[in-house]
Amino acid sequence: MSLQFLTPEESAIVDAALLTTPEKFLTRITISTAKLLGYIAKDLNEPIESLTNKQIIAWFEADSKRKQTEGVEASVLKWDATNLSDLPTE
Repeated sequence: MSLQFLTPEESAIVDAALLTTPEKFLTRITISTAKLLGYIAKDLNEPIESLTNKQIIAWFEADSKRKQTEGVEASVLKWDATNLSDLPTE
């Protein structure tokens, strides 16, 4: 499953906002983070407000492992790193 973090429409709304460039950047990150946390909460069958840092980290680790073992298309986060040598092997 692929998650769209920021739609073109949402990006256009942020662009039109009366914000500085750093504020627009932070707004985009915040919108994207809210969507990702919602996805993680649904995936873990937990209310978003109940998610712990430990659960979020474990979710990222599981998605990273899925990417390493099954390929980028099997992961939620489609970040295709060309050099994965810095990833821990366990």
